[in-house]
Amino acid sequence: MRLPLLTLFAAFLTFSCGCNEEEQTDGDASSGGKPTLYFSAIPDRDSTELKEKFGKVATALGDALGVPVEYKAATNYGASVQMFKNGDVHLGWFGGLTGCQVRSAVPGAHAIAQGAVDPTFRSYFVAHRDTGLKRSDSFPMELKGLTFTFGSERSTSGRLMPEFHIREATGMAPDKFFKAVGFSGAHDSTAKAVESGSVQAGALNFNTYDSMVADGKLDPAKCRIIWVTPDYADYNWTAHPDLETRYSKGFTKKLQAALLALPAELLSVMGRKKMIPAKDEEFEGIAAVAKSLKLLR
Repeated sequence: MRLPLLTLFAAFLTFSCGCNEEEQTDGDASSGGKPTLYFSAIPDRDSTELKEKFGKVATALGDALGVPVEYKAATNYGASVQMFKNGDVHLGWFGGLTGCQVRSAVPGAHAIAQGAVDPTFRSYFVAHRDTGLKRSDSFPMELKGLTFTFGSERSTSGRLMPEFHIREATGMAPDKFFKAVGFSGAHDSTAKAVESGSVQAGALNFNTYDSMVADGKLDPAKCRIIWVTPDYADYNWTAHPDLETRYSKGFTKKLQAALLALPAELLSVMGRKKMIPAKDEEFEGIAAVAKSLKLLR
């Protein structure tokens, strides 16, 4: 059967367009057809909460920048790094370690913003009350022989810096010092695992612990702080170098200004109250520790 001429013409137009559905929707009339700015974040807490609250951050950034902005969830820390390396996202909320990893892998990527608390971040070592351990000013050697959990394998405050201090204080690798070592995947998971007693001790970032206690989500009598690490630089927003060609020269500065202007109610998804500028050199100490533990080339 021969197709009507009109049908053939419509088919030709569909074929010759040469664009898929994603390309057709990557930008809209209100933004002058500009491509969507995708960003991601390390999944350091409940993924449902992150998706909902980062969606509001996307809306605020889009209004400030005049381009469509969308949040892309990452399944784990490694996935957030890979998306940035692949150019699937051009902005990321990273930890100190993951930020160093993406900037090392993508020449021209730079840290542009951080929370006001991030230059002096720290980790808590916590233990279940049944261990009998109490808060100490020095590293608690009594942890030896207990079960222990880090957070994510690529977490700065939940693995990198805690492992560094364990090795420095004991002269031993964690799997030699503890009875058993695991990775909970997130800071809140570490806190709840210690609180329940399913693991005797762990390490997580101070901000998550303090927030959970303040919100009534964690019992500090069951999950006790036993040691606090010295300060170090941690979380940061890192921008991809392609932003300058994808949008316009000077766009990264405009993006930095938009991040610094985000109101406190939107920053709660990051556990922050205020954003301040960030520079790559602030994270050189983290990079050095990561290289010593073979977590960064």
